[in-house]
Formats: sequence, structure tokens, C-alpha cells
Amino acid sequence: MNTDQSHCYEIALMLIPGIGCRSARQLLDIYPSAEDVYHLSLSELRTVFGSHRSIIDAIRNKTTMARAEEEVAYAQKNHIDILFYKDPRYPQRLNRAGCEDCPIVLYSIGNADLNAKHIVSIVGTRRATEYGRTVVHDLVSQMQGEDILVVSGLAYGIDTCAHSEALNAALPTVGVLGHGLDHIYPSQNRQLAKKMVSRGGLLTEYISYTPMNPSYFPARNRIIAALSDATIVVEASAKGGALITANMANGYHRDVFAVPGPLKAIYSVGCNNLIADNKASLLRNVDDLFYILNWQRNHAASPGVQNELFSDVSALTKDEQTVVGILKEHGPLAIDEMTSKTELSLPKIATALLSLELSGHCKCLPGKIYKLI
Repeated sequence: MNTDQSHCYEIALMLIPGIGCRSARQLLDIYPSAEDVYHLSLSELRTVFGSHRSIIDAIRNKTTMARAEEEVAYAQKNHIDILFYKDPRYPQRLNRAGCEDCPIVLYSIGNADLNAKHIVSIVGTRRATEYGRTVVHDLVSQMQGEDILVVSGLAYGIDTCAHSEALNAALPTVGVLGHGLDHIYPSQNRQLAKKMVSRGGLLTEYISYTPMNPSYFPARNRIIAALSDATIVVEASAKGGALITANMANGYHRDVFAVPGPLKAIYSVGCNNLIADNKASLLRNVDDLFYILNWQRNHAASPGVQNELFSDVSALTKDEQTVVGILKEHGPLAIDEMTSKTELSLPKIATALLSLELSGHCKCLPGKIYKLI
């Protein structure tokens, strides 16, 4: 069968209103190819689709075939790979059990190995703070030299930072888009996207000239979640796309990590809640990631390199800095011992310790003894 022609049938099938990713996968588990579906008799189509007359008519009349042929031609002209879910180059993590809603057709541009040994997604708020940007920088820097593909959504904020830092660390990075490959949203990321194509790529389930629409973002997020071995959330408010991605990753039985932050910081609420609700593992550094995923490092961390994400105490509150100072001076202490060494009240010390523990600065040992990490 001609490859381009087969892509026409695959794309045309997905363009029929009423046929979604899940139903298309079920259909193609029965029939060998999308072209075979188009060659079914009227009685066979009625058996498969029942009273869905519009779907039957669309298949018999090939109403979406012309648009599919246009898309194949556009892909050829612009060096876009069309990946059918039975193609070995298609990201096989999207074919795992539990991912029945993943696309049967993807459009890819670039040189990324979508079946790389290790794939990590980094997501977060579009309103990234200096704290969030610093964390992403430190985290991705610690991945340098490892066999890791970094995935995100090319959105403002944490996504942009993740892609940029991956390029700086010479790591391949892929942006999953919620629109067609004919344009880039946000437009400010066009130059970043061009760099990514030569060191990773762009991926979408949407045909060309599909405009950006916020309603497409949750669907985009499911690809980010399913494509990765682990999803890392860096800064997220109580609600938002990053939490949707994390919940989807949990649903796909992927590991989820969250970077903790100050208790009163609006863009740390989502991360702290994920940890508190046992929906994510607390992430302090890349060592945590490798340990929980049982990955082996290519090389040991260089001597003298700070491997913690939270070395900067300037972002701490005054009370937290006071507690850190006491623990630095005296070593591990019980909470009642701290009250005798400062003018802070017991409730203030307890609050500071909880925040420091969440942010990875200190650890509670047996006997309620606290020590710095």
C-alpha cells in the first residue's frame, strides 16, 4: 500500500465528527487499516456504527478525504512526519495500557527520538516566579549528560523555561502543541521553537491551520502526561493546566513529582497540595528522580557541585531564616530546644519548620529532632 495514501485514510478517519481517539483505536483493533474501514459495505457499516448515519455517510462519501490529502501534501512540503499509532516511530508510551484515548495520528517536526530511553515532562504556571525559574534551571542543569528527553507545552512561564534550559544543557526537548504546526503560540516563542526543531522537535495531534483554542489544552496535556515516564510540576496554583497534566499522569500510571514551595506562595499551593494528597513525590533534586524511577546515572555528580534545588535561603521568611540559622549553628535540635535559643514563639517555630520541611531545607528525624538537609 502506498504510505501517503494510507495516511490519507488515517487522517480522513480522524476528521469525521463523532469518531474520537478511543473509538478509532477500537475500530482499528478490529480492521487491519483505516482504508479497510472505508471499503466496508453498507450493511457492515450499519453493523459497526448502528444509528450513527452521519458517520456512515461520511465514510461512504469520503467527505473528509480531500482535506486529508491536503494535509499529506502540506506535510511533505514542510518536512512534517505523520506518525500512525502502528508505526514503530510513533511514541510507544502512548500505546501502553490505560492510554486508550491517545491519538492514532500525530504530526511531528524535528529530530527527536519519541521513544527515548528516559522522558521527563516539566510543567507549571504561566506566571513563573524567580523561584520557579531558578528551580527549573537547577533541575535541568542536574540532568546534563543524562539520556533524558525533556517535554513540555511551549507555553509561557515554566514550559518556556524548561525548553530553554534543556537547550542550554544540550538535552533534546519536545514541545507538545495544542494547534497545528503551521504556526507557533505564543508567537514570542517562535525563535525558541526553531532551535527546538534542530535539537528535539514539536509534536501535535492537530492538522495544519487548526488555530489555538484554550479548549484544546487539556487534550494537549494528556499527550504530555502519557509521553513521559515522569511528570514534574514546578509552581502551580490551586487550579490549572499543570494540575490537569499531573492528574492525567496519575491516571496513566506514570510517576508524578512536585517541587514544594513556601506555604503562602500562590504558585506553590498546587505543588504542596499534590504532595500532601500523596498524588506526587516531593522532589528536591534529580537524585530523587533517579532513585524513585530506579534509573542509573551516566556519571556521578561532579565534586563540589551543589545538588540541591533549595540552596538559596534568601526567599525564606524571616522566621524560617532564623530557624535555619539556629540549626546551622547548633546542629540537629528538638523543637523545644529551639525555643530557648530564639525569641520566636513555639507556634512560629512549628510553622517555620513545617514550611522548611516542605521546601526540602530540613528533615524531621525520630524523636521530633530536626536537622538541615
